[in-house]
Amino acid sequence: SAADRCDVFVKIAECYLEEDETVEADGAVTKAGMVVESIPDPENHTALILRYKSTYARVLDSNRKFLQAASRYHDLSQSNTDLVDADDLLQMLGKAATCAILAPSGPQRQRVLGLVYKDERLSQLDSLPEFETHSEVLTKMYMNQVIRNDEALLKFEKGLPVHAQAVMGDGLTIIERAVLEHNMVAVSKIYASIYFIELGELLGVEADKAERVAAKMVMDGSIHASIDEVDGILSFQGKGSPLVQWDESITSFCLQLNRVTDVIRGN
Repeated sequence: SAADRCDVFVKIAECYLEEDETVEADGAVTKAGMVVESIPDPENHTALILRYKSTYARVLDSNRKFLQAASRYHDLSQSNTDLVDADDLLQMLGKAATCAILAPSGPQRQRVLGLVYKDERLSQLDSLPEFETHSEVLTKMYMNQVIRNDEALLKFEKGLPVHAQAVMGDGLTIIERAVLEHNMVAVSKIYASIYFIELGELLGVEADKAERVAAKMVMDGSIHASIDEVDGILSFQGKGSPLVQWDESITSFCLQLNRVTDVIRGN
């Protein structure tokens, strides 16, 4: 039956994950995904479907597809079933927070950050040793605040699984890149222009590294800016006409006001 085939593929994927064979695990969970939709009575196979969803999220996470993994983990953390303990659901929320923080900067990550930030259980993560600083780091990211290399961030980094501590091709760890990109966006909302020397001091990196990160983000559209290599200046640009910029400013203000209101209500 479809359920039996799905169960076999999920078990294979779980075994591959235990051996850190992420490519093979991806192949197996993909096959499970092709079968799970054809299960005729899904309400009678809730446990199997949850196992599939959990395995899929773990595969995405292991393959460093953090944005998709964060969304999947958060969906799992919202599961309304007696088959999953509240503690396990909280673990899923913690993993969603981890992946959302590690995901590349952009509107989609901001949306996922918002989902996790607005989850009323977020503060409960503080009581779990592996997630004790996640709410603090995630809140700063969602509020577009500059993140310093402080104790909270160091604890977050130390608690990361091995695959999330890798040094990437640009010489940065995943969390270093995520924080740098986030801080670059945060700075773009404060400054009209800034010297790379000042930017490096603000971000806690050397000026040339700040310039390389800025150049990459300009190229991929993460920030709207221009680089003056002669004078070493990064100038942030508005998008569209003055009327559009005014409208975006009002929208940004309203979003910030909503976030402050959320914080006040939470306290």
